[in-house]
Amino acid sequence: MIELPEGSWWDWDVLHFDGSQLRLAAGHDLTYHHGLEVVFTDVEYLACPTQFRDPRFREPTIDERALVLRHVGEEPAVTVAFDVDAPAGGDLLPCLVAAGSVEVVPGLVYRYWRDNPAVGERLAPHVRPPEQS
Repeated sequence: MIELPEGSWWDWDVLHFDGSQLRLAAGHDLTYHHGLEVVFTDVEYLACPTQFRDPRFREPTIDERALVLRHVGEEPAVTVAFDVDAPAGGDLLPCLVAAGSVEVVPGLVYRYWRDNPAVGERLAPHVRPPEQS
């Protein structure tokens, strides 16, 4: 199961997914920056919304492991389960990610261009410098 550092990690989104690497970003407001990333590599199975709030990470159930096994064909190195509130309200929406590895990466990540980020800060993968006129 994933262990997150202390912090305000209630807003989440899929920051990047290229078919192999999944980068989930978390913070208290994702408008300008985020302070945590959960990076999955060699993703084999993915079922989660692109934006969600306050996930409750847990061990996958036996049925969830069987579902992943049917799709992947073998037991993945990492299977992470979490529940989020369904957008229409009511029930919880179960989410699953199966991958080769997972890493929790804290640090301030800007979602807009900044010249010379400080040590420990970085720019989100989609951020590009402004066009010169």
